Amino acid sequence: MDFTLYTEVILVRDVPEEGVRMGDVGVVVERHEVAGLETGYSVEFFDMLGDTVAVATVPGSVLRVPTHTDRPAVRSESVTV
Repeated sequence: MDFTLYTEVILVRDVPEEGVRMGDVGVVVERHEVAGLETGYSVEFFDMLGDTVAVATVPGSVLRVPTHTDRPAVRSESVTV
């Protein structure tokens, strides 16, 4: 699938080396075209307060657009009391 800049996307699998997991929602901030390779995208991921938690460069095959059947969810990396 082809994604335009500033499109919201959802990860369809974990990318542990980038610190992001399946279901994380991000925004496409750059497109990467390399001859002979799958198109890649830099995606910025945010926490619920709008702070950037990761900018990951991933192949387009691990991304999809949100649908009306998707529901927001929350997972915490760590809990401080």
